[in-house]
Amino acid sequence: MTLLKDSSLSHRHADAYLAPPLALLTAGAALILLLVLVFLLREAWPVLHQGGWRHFFTDASWYPLEGRFGLLPMVWATLAVAAGAILLAAPLGVAGAVFQHFYAPPAIARLYGAMLALLAGVPSVVYGLWGLTVLVPLIGRWQPPGAGLFTAILILALMILPTVALTSAAALRTVPSALLHGAAALGLTRKGLVTGVAVPAARGGIISGLLLATARALGETMAVLMVAGNVVQNPTGLFAPVRVLTANIALEMAYATGTHRASLFASGLLLTLLVLLLAWLAIRVTRGAHHG
Repeated sequence: MTLLKDSSLSHRHADAYLAPPLALLTAGAALILLLVLVFLLREAWPVLHQGGWRHFFTDASWYPLEGRFGLLPMVWATLAVAAGAILLAAPLGVAGAVFQHFYAPPAIARLYGAMLALLAGVPSVVYGLWGLTVLVPLIGRWQPPGAGLFTAILILALMILPTVALTSAAALRTVPSALLHGAAALGLTRKGLVTGVAVPAARGGIISGLLLATARALGETMAVLMVAGNVVQNPTGLFAPVRVLTANIALEMAYATGTHRASLFASGLLLTLLVLLLAWLAIRVTRGAHHG
């Protein structure tokens, strides 16, 4: 009994020592995020405070030299690329996590996890280079010019697949073993246990992982810039060349001035707000799953 009491006291002392530095680090992270938002807002203010933001939605296209700053074609392209990538990566990633956790032998599961970790660490420019030299010519033989929405979706899906699979596997590991053992004791098959118990119990973590992967897809620059074709137009077809917001910022920031530069910062602010919205949704989904 004394040993248990001493152990409990030591844990409380450890928590007391850890709480202040953790709170400081958390406040620092929040401050950095706030400073980034303030910086983006300040740089975009010249085009926002005079109502110039209306041009983002009323101008037909993006011609800065002519004073036209229509962002909608690039917004639609950004959303289309991210949505297509997550539609491909979600079933593959969740299926891979289920295979790793419930079906694969231990050696195969470890190898699969190591492969996912390796893929998650590959720089985006390497994916873009592979897409530019392999996928673009291959798709171009079928549907010229090859660089377009479809190629960008494939590259982004490959990039976010490890994120989806790793977060889904982590969510499945949090399912209480007692719940799984109880389901098995009731005579459920492995398929019934996975589809009827494990995946529904882990759905909050899985959905959160999908939202975070979508946020990464929205913010990706180099790989999409290299394979999307970079034509400012609405995505009229699956193989049409498009330009996403991140690629537009990377291509034009070096020489942009005045209203043009402020408009690029405004598009960066829009992207940041979209990512923050997805992060907030992920937190709400996780909390709702815990309460459920």
